[in-house]
Amino acid sequence: MNTVQASERRKRAASLHPFLYPKSIAVIGATDAAGKVGHIVMRNLLAASFSGEVYPVNSARNRVIGRKAYPNVSSLPETPDLAVIVTPARTVPGIIEECASKQIPAALILSAGFRETGAAGQKLEQELRTQAQRSGMRVIGPNCLGIMSPAGHLNATFAASMALPGHVAFLSQSGALCTAVLDWSLTENVGFSALISLGSMVDVGWADVIRHFGHDPATKCIVIYMETVGDARSFVTAAREVALKKPIVVIKAGRSEAAARATVSHTGSLAGSDAVLDAAFRRCGVLRVKTMADVFYMADVLGKQPRPSGPKLTIVTNAGGPGVLATDTLVEYGGSLAELSSSTIEELDSLLPAHWSHANPIDVLGDASAETYFNATRLALADPNTDGLLAIVTPQGMTSPSDIAHSLVKHCKSPKPVLASFMGGKSMHEAESILNSGGIPSFPYPDSAARVFEYMWQYSRNLNSLYETPVLDEEGLGPTSTSASTIIQTALQDGRTVLSEVESKQILTSYGIPVVETVVAKDEEEAVGAAVRFGFPIVLKLHSETITHKTDVGGVVLNIATEGAVRDAFRSIRQSVDDKAGPGHFQGVSVQRMLRRGYELILGSSEDPQFGPVLLFGLGGELVEVFRDRALGLPPLNTTLARRLMEQTRVFTALKGVRGRASADLELLDRILVRFSRLVVEQPRIREIDINPLSTSEQGIFALDARIILHPASLPEEQLPRSAIRPYPNQYSCEWVTRNGHRLRIRPIRPEDEPKMVVFHRKLSDQAVHMRYLAGISYQQRTAHERLTRVCAIDYELEMALVAETLENGTSRGEIVGVGRLIREVDMNSGEFALVVTDDFQRRGLGAELLRRLIEVGREEGLDSIRGWIAPSNVAMQDLSRKLGFDVRFNRAEELMEATLCARSAAGVPIASSPTK
Repeated sequence: MNTVQASERRKRAASLHPFLYPKSIAVIGATDAAGKVGHIVMRNLLAASFSGEVYPVNSARNRVIGRKAYPNVSSLPETPDLAVIVTPARTVPGIIEECASKQIPAALILSAGFRETGAAGQKLEQELRTQAQRSGMRVIGPNCLGIMSPAGHLNATFAASMALPGHVAFLSQSGALCTAVLDWSLTENVGFSALISLGSMVDVGWADVIRHFGHDPATKCIVIYMETVGDARSFVTAAREVALKKPIVVIKAGRSEAAARATVSHTGSLAGSDAVLDAAFRRCGVLRVKTMADVFYMADVLGKQPRPSGPKLTIVTNAGGPGVLATDTLVEYGGSLAELSSSTIEELDSLLPAHWSHANPIDVLGDASAETYFNATRLALADPNTDGLLAIVTPQGMTSPSDIAHSLVKHCKSPKPVLASFMGGKSMHEAESILNSGGIPSFPYPDSAARVFEYMWQYSRNLNSLYETPVLDEEGLGPTSTSASTIIQTALQDGRTVLSEVESKQILTSYGIPVVETVVAKDEEEAVGAAVRFGFPIVLKLHSETITHKTDVGGVVLNIATEGAVRDAFRSIRQSVDDKAGPGHFQGVSVQRMLRRGYELILGSSEDPQFGPVLLFGLGGELVEVFRDRALGLPPLNTTLARRLMEQTRVFTALKGVRGRASADLELLDRILVRFSRLVVEQPRIREIDINPLSTSEQGIFALDARIILHPASLPEEQLPRSAIRPYPNQYSCEWVTRNGHRLRIRPIRPEDEPKMVVFHRKLSDQAVHMRYLAGISYQQRTAHERLTRVCAIDYELEMALVAETLENGTSRGEIVGVGRLIREVDMNSGEFALVVTDDFQRRGLGAELLRRLIEVGREEGLDSIRGWIAPSNVAMQDLSRKLGFDVRFNRAEELMEATLCARSAAGVPIASSPTK
């Protein structure tokens, strides 16, 4: 990392610095009255050996705990970095206003009595939020325990004890849970880089603390106790950014699903809120666990052991029962036992007594020596089918647990994770100490260890999904479908929020989702005519602008083979609808071919109050709510994420081909899910959508039925739910022509661009690399898969990278020849730009065009300023920056040229200098 990068990382993490490393603190509400919060906080600050000044503020006392007290904030002799407020709730808004006038950068509000008390408290809390936003002051709380920073000798809480120093950041909305975890940590000798109680999160929320500790070198793992998500998009954005660098482990209160919501779609009834949260965590690489014990198990094990590359565990044990117990738990949580290779079995046969288990778990029997036990673990780890090892040892008269522990620590250095469960209480303490000090986590019970291994695999799988390069769906790259928007607007103008089946299928077709051809027949003659045209057998279904579940009212008749049967079915549907729903709901029937039935799937979307649109995939048909074989995901998807979503269901195994049936076209199914997710994010007026069934057979994949429910026209555009993950920003795509006539497409980067970026970096000269990175970075470093994944699979909420690629026959299938990047500096609402162009496209105006477009992106994204760092020798880039309005000056601290453009300066900058399309 160069000095500029280090400087920017410090600045991005700086907003929470006054909370964790203040030089001086004002305690507003400090008191000598024992047992009061203001007294306990003062005592804790002094007892923690805080090195800065502590100013008690109390209007009724001259001294508090032997220190001079001040009557109000304005009378303080200096401006403290942090104000800790412990006064009654009704006084807090006025105190915050005083703190803002004093220009105190941070306030920690321990006081309760806000929104948890009702309407009056909600009003007070809104006042706090408004004042914090207006002043720029950062606020943690209200209604929280406070903050501990052991490294900074800070205990700004009313807890009874101080945390030990360590490498885990514990972040919680519950103050009571913080105290319980603190007590547990002191018993278990677990330390923290920080312990923060966030309370009601009136200002500082999950995104702020996740980003801070993501950049904090003292923090190795982030542990969260969550009650509410808050701003879903900011949480997901921050978590995706940080999870690639260090583990985020979450325990979320309220796992049970809320009562079924009133809904007209199958998807809505299947998408419980807790399942949505699981989907969100998977998408951003967060690991969710169920118990507090597992939280700290995972914090420990992820810091000590490598992540598994698969779900297959091998168990070595000197007792059969514990191995069975571990196996049951492993399978219950979704893992599996490794099937040992024949060569491994043969080697174990030559090593172990004749009565060993001859399978996994490997039972070496109770009289196995430390050497025998170790050799068995060595063979198990070397087996190609093994993704991880669990060593179980029970106390036996012939076994030395300490010797086994020494052998494991000394010899089991493996790219595969190794866990241990040495059972037996005090007799195992020495062995456990050897294991833990040697980096092998030890668990008191084997089922706990097996559960932890499966959590490790879940975490690894989540991160792998972020790293995998998806396949590009070329058909999904066009502009937003105008025909879909037209259909939606027409229905709303007619006062309808329920689209007909035909309208729903037309929208699907506009996004490249295959549907079975369907026509509407208003009377029997039209129905017969359509049936004859399609050819028998056919299907008749109710056509209605008010009823969505057709089968509930007898609105579906299958396998109709004659014209007479068509007439009978038409009359039967009309009579059944009139009888069960009443007159006025029957507007005719839809007619379609009767396809040979394959697997019936459901593909749908409904809305979650926190995360916005949620996708659902699974087994469909009439009994979809009974079998409930479904998986949830957040849009938008790419092909990799689509496949991972399907793999979570049981029906996916059948789709791969079972009992002689051919596999479904899984690649097409991937693309259908990608297109469907694009439909969902581009058409926010859609509230719920079901494709049920989505039929897969040898005839192909077709949507046989579909229903779409809209938000009413009365709901303003700005109140429509938005996706938790920002979709691909098509608005920044367009064509451009270089000075010598080369036509390029300039567009935001995509995860699928990784192969093109490898070729792009191969074409960069050493000089171009040095000018871009201000240092020499080898081709191998620049094109490493892990690095390019982060370069291409960006979060458009945090950064924007524009690539310029050559066009071949009017399509974007050429090479990338230039890249411009704008990274948002969240805390300062500014952005940093960088450019690089291949040598053969330099001096053609491309660098200038990319920078102009980055300026436009910054303006559209609401940034206050953008800047870039330029090598002193790069005179051409300095001249270009000045030409576009940047102030370019030499920065002595960094020994680089710093180019800065403020929003007011950018307003007059032209965006395009040559023909665009």
